[in-house]
Amino acid sequence: MAVYVDAAIWKWAGHRWCHLLADDTDELHRFAAELGLKRSSYQGPPKTSAPHYDITGFERDRAVRLGAVECSREEIVAIFRRVRVPNGKVKR
Repeated sequence: MAVYVDAAIWKWAGHRWCHLLADDTDELHRFAAELGLKRSSYQGPPKTSAPHYDITGFERDRAVRLGAVECSREEIVAIFRRVRVPNGKVKR
């Protein structure tokens, strides 16, 4: 399993942001905890169909050092599609 980040290009609230995704939601939460992210910043069903965290460019740099795979825009979109939960329902 892997954890992925795209480029920190989205400007908001004085920072540049990107997405942190993983092949598995448990792996995503474990990695996010290792980064020091609060679980409350998780975005997943039913709020969004693809389980992920929005992280700052600073957090992205740390994520890459911890082993996250850097992805292009096209690659991260493909990952979003692969991990998305149909109809916003949690996979069991």
